[in-house]
Amino acid sequence: MSVVLGVNAVFHDPAAALVIDGRVVAAAEEERFSRRKHGKVPVAFSTWELPEVAARWCLAEAGLEPGDLDAVAYSYDPNLAVPAGTNVVAQEWEPLRTLYVERAPRFLSTALPGLDPGVVRFVPHHVAHAASAYLAAPFDSCAVMVLDGRGERSSYLAGDVRDGQLTIVRRVELPHSLGLVYEGVTEHLGFRRSSDEYKVMALAAYGIPRHLDALRERVWTTDDGGFRTEPIDWEAFVPARSDGEDWDQAGADLAASVQELLEEVELQLAGWLSARAGARSLAMAGGVALNCVANTRLWSQGPFDDVWVQPAAGDAGTALGAALYTARQLGDHVEPMSTAALGRGFDDDEIATVLRTAAVPCLHDDRAPEAVAGVLADDGVVGWFDGRSEWGPRALGHRSLLANPCRAENLERLNDIKGREQFRPVAPMVLAERAAEIFEGGPIPSPYMLFTHRVRPEWRDRIPAVVHVDGTARIQTVDRREEPRMAAVLDAFERRTGVPVVVNTSFNTAGRPMVDSPADALECFGSSPIDCLALGSWIVRRAVAPARVA
Repeated sequence: MSVVLGVNAVFHDPAAALVIDGRVVAAAEEERFSRRKHGKVPVAFSTWELPEVAARWCLAEAGLEPGDLDAVAYSYDPNLAVPAGTNVVAQEWEPLRTLYVERAPRFLSTALPGLDPGVVRFVPHHVAHAASAYLAAPFDSCAVMVLDGRGERSSYLAGDVRDGQLTIVRRVELPHSLGLVYEGVTEHLGFRRSSDEYKVMALAAYGIPRHLDALRERVWTTDDGGFRTEPIDWEAFVPARSDGEDWDQAGADLAASVQELLEEVELQLAGWLSARAGARSLAMAGGVALNCVANTRLWSQGPFDDVWVQPAAGDAGTALGAALYTARQLGDHVEPMSTAALGRGFDDDEIATVLRTAAVPCLHDDRAPEAVAGVLADDGVVGWFDGRSEWGPRALGHRSLLANPCRAENLERLNDIKGREQFRPVAPMVLAERAAEIFEGGPIPSPYMLFTHRVRPEWRDRIPAVVHVDGTARIQTVDRREEPRMAAVLDAFERRTGVPVVVNTSFNTAGRPMVDSPADALECFGSSPIDCLALGSWIVRRAVAPARVA
């Protein structure tokens, strides 16, 4: 029986997770507290920055002090990295990163007074990613695949898991990295690398993969279950875009080419891994596993019957994986992950205190889901704040903006509210038992919004706001037993409109993390043309409806 705090701090998305006796008790990203998107800049100089507030919150949530910890699991092993040495400026300052990691026990004991630095353990980065998937997944045995930009010296791990025990069957060493290829095209197309890769995935739907053959000459799989990536001259395909520049067809074609290449390589890697491991189920993590289009193709065309992706598959998830891996090493039975609602929660009394302090006119309504459904049916946009915040980058009905999917104009409207590019889609939310009536071609249920589904033809004109240009949608299914309040919204909306779907997108604006506290929600509501705010059972409405330009 143990108490383990997991910490991610090395590259980006610093986060903390607490596992007690093999059960995940709390998990949160530092960005939700600092209000700084992704927590920090992903450079060597930032490695010393720790998820201090997230870690302290995890402990407070469980009523613990740092001295109560049996272990702190840090998701990077400096012994596998570039030696620190004396020249910390070598290799783009990589030895400095290693030096900071080696000092992590001291940094942690300063950030968490009372912590014994001797309880800090280093867990290899990709092992932490893998554990966040195979130990959290609903499988006793499975294959596991980790793809990201990089760990200590590698970019890919393939494993065979039997009864919760990992055997690594393949690694790919740097500089070969599919994640870095995708980061490279992200930056070339004018987006922020290690942050905006999902924008490239969305843009790809508008393009034709006309550069695929040329890219295959630079990236290919090998017969031993690995791959090679050679340097790519992106300028040979399309001139670099500047930040904020409008997208064009040439950029979309390059995005489509890289997306198709990624999907092809993943399928080939999965084929080799399936033959080697003999498993029928696959667990995935690493930043590449957030590519829901590739996940869906792997699910539909790959060799596995089941594909499960950890909802915080990016680097934040390594905090969870490191904690789970260490708990198992300490002899705990690790329980599979049952929910992504692992962050902060606020009851109605706490929310009322915030509303009183803000002097905001509000109404307590025990039938808040009915009231919200009415606003949505009248084509209003609702900020929905309910229960504990989500673990991972997807809004899953706890910190969401909701809207009516029946009006195509609501896609543009929501992107304007959030300050996003207009090529980006918004997602549909649907009850799990109704999903197959409307969507096909992807796994159902899909509670973590990590796969895409085709919208059935008879529904495309009925819910146009959530249909992407390629006829797909990234759905979230809702289990009414686990999410009764959101189920009530969906039921009430269908009674009013005949449509059992609502738009769900993250409750934030561009460049800001999702709202996490009631104060965050009020700030976003006050600065954006959102019609109604539902905070638990409290309803806040605008005194005057936002003006709309015809």
